[in-house]
Amino acid sequence: MKLSCPHTGPHGQDHWPSSYPECGSDAQSPIDIQTDSVTFDPELPALQPHGYDQLGTESLDLHNNGHTVQLSLPPTLYLGGLPRKYVAAQLHLHWGQKGSPGGSEHQINSEATAAELHIVHYDSESYDSLSEAAQKPQGLAVLGILIEVGEAENPGYEHILSHLHEISHKDQKTSVPPFSVRELLPPQLDQFFRYNGSLTTPPCYQSVLWTVFNRRAQISVGQLERLQQTLFSTEDEPSEALVQNYRAPQPLNQRTIFASFVPVGPMYTTGEMLSLGVGILLGCLCLLLAVYFIARKIRRKRLGNRKSVVFTSARATTET
Repeated sequence: MKLSCPHTGPHGQDHWPSSYPECGSDAQSPIDIQTDSVTFDPELPALQPHGYDQLGTESLDLHNNGHTVQLSLPPTLYLGGLPRKYVAAQLHLHWGQKGSPGGSEHQINSEATAAELHIVHYDSESYDSLSEAAQKPQGLAVLGILIEVGEAENPGYEHILSHLHEISHKDQKTSVPPFSVRELLPPQLDQFFRYNGSLTTPPCYQSVLWTVFNRRAQISVGQLERLQQTLFSTEDEPSEALVQNYRAPQPLNQRTIFASFVPVGPMYTTGEMLSLGVGILLGCLCLLLAVYFIARKIRRKRLGNRKSVVFTSARATTET
């Protein structure tokens, strides 16, 4: 079995602009969101997912298209809090490879997570279909959910991951019973970033109004490994594992990233946290040493004063 990385190699992302010119344009996605450079917008409306918590009545189609795993969504799901009504069309995932860091497409302060979920919507007030809207400015609205590894299994993601073995090879499909898509989102949706960008795969149309949540969803190690190890990008043998299907961050150029909240500051990486901890420890140690020597000096001075008083008193007694 070989590893198939659809975003690398002779037909990978570095070569996309030669076949798809828009992939080399100046408003591409994903991006690395630097929180000290975003613009807080207090008038940014709260995002309102409608129908996300409803189970629905019809099964959903789960599809291995050779590039990702994709789940169809009914138009009863739509977003409020945006310039127009955007109805849901599909969701899909991006991930890395077992033993390698990263897997998400968007990064926050240069930190990637294990995977990323994209929920794709289109402007139903202006266009009749996803394919038509995908070529128009702000024709699409995509929610980006960063996924990290936690201790517990996530029952929401299990609705998808438990069926991966049924679609292990390219072009295979299966049906998934309806479930609450709200379970796939972070518990709180109030903190998010908003910017204009593009599809993260060819043809890279710059038609996406992105909402990337600051808070993350969590899945277990076992769930992540199933995502990384179950799917193949080929129909037949020899099988090629479907891994590392994420695009590298693209230049921000002159775009503005809006935030619904005031970031408290950049999140530190593990190395930075370790360095900060060592620095604080050394600083405390130096402070303790300084206090020790000052206390020792004061003590010696007091002892000297006491000896001087005793000597003076003894001398006075002798003289009388």
